[in-house]
Amino acid sequence: MKVIFMGTPDFAVPTLENLVNNSKHNVISVVTAVDKPRGRGRKIFPSSVKTCALTFQLPVIQPQNLSDKEFLQKIRSLSPDVFVIVAFRILPEELFSIPKYGAINLHASILPEYRGAAPIQWALIHGEKKTGVTTFRIDAGVDTGNILLQKEVEIQPDETAGELSERLAEIGAGLIVETLDRLEAGTITPVIQDTRKSSRAPKITQEILRIDWNKSAQDIVYLIRGLSPVPAAHTYYKNIELKIFRARALVKANEELTAGTILKAHPKEGLVVKAGMGAVEVITIQREGKRQMSAAELLRGMNMREGEVFY
Repeated sequence: MKVIFMGTPDFAVPTLENLVNNSKHNVISVVTAVDKPRGRGRKIFPSSVKTCALTFQLPVIQPQNLSDKEFLQKIRSLSPDVFVIVAFRILPEELFSIPKYGAINLHASILPEYRGAAPIQWALIHGEKKTGVTTFRIDAGVDTGNILLQKEVEIQPDETAGELSERLAEIGAGLIVETLDRLEAGTITPVIQDTRKSSRAPKITQEILRIDWNKSAQDIVYLIRGLSPVPAAHTYYKNIELKIFRARALVKANEELTAGTILKAHPKEGLVVKAGMGAVEVITIQREGKRQMSAAELLRGMNMREGEVFY
């Protein structure tokens, strides 16, 4: 099939690579976000998908507006059989209705669970034990189209959002190729989503990032895993922002102490903070303006004391 691929971030790259290297389908063009400034110098950089597309010498289109008449005409002129969408924008109906086989989206959850922009993050924040990937046909709703194929996976005990994202991206890359093969062969029966089982995975906002030490240790660790490595859960110590990337929930703690109280702060014995229930052992952390490091290394450079409070 003639494929137009649409995507932007790292998560989308394995699918594009797999379509080019390991499928019989022909990627005729790639649609991605416009180049944007990044970093302290605000230099202009292409998206991860654009960088990948250029290595394969694929034509790249970077529209500002997906409803622009010239853009739509360009897409129609390419006569695609199918769109493959991975981590891209919401498509208007005038666009997703162009291909014969429709627009096929790869979503990082077992739909209808975790519809929205951050399914991986929310699955971890909620402490899910399983997740997966789904291919479905895009319709006018957000992640509401008919399901084509799904693959479920177990979430590893200490897995972070970054690690899970990399794993699901590779699994999804294979599922997309299987989906296209079976669509062309006519061996897929689309399944309507059961809206009674749906849940939301909205965009991660700044309010979510700050650790509430009144919550249980386990819930705090789920939050840390779900936001690691970016944007990362954070807390404050003497007006210094600390980002936490890895932590472990401890069952026992002095329940009389205020949540956020430092129970242990020693380079050899570790950093332990009181939670609403239990305690959190901090493993990997980053002080504002510094690099990511172990809690032990941080404590060699910061004179934290037991009884002081994170907030």
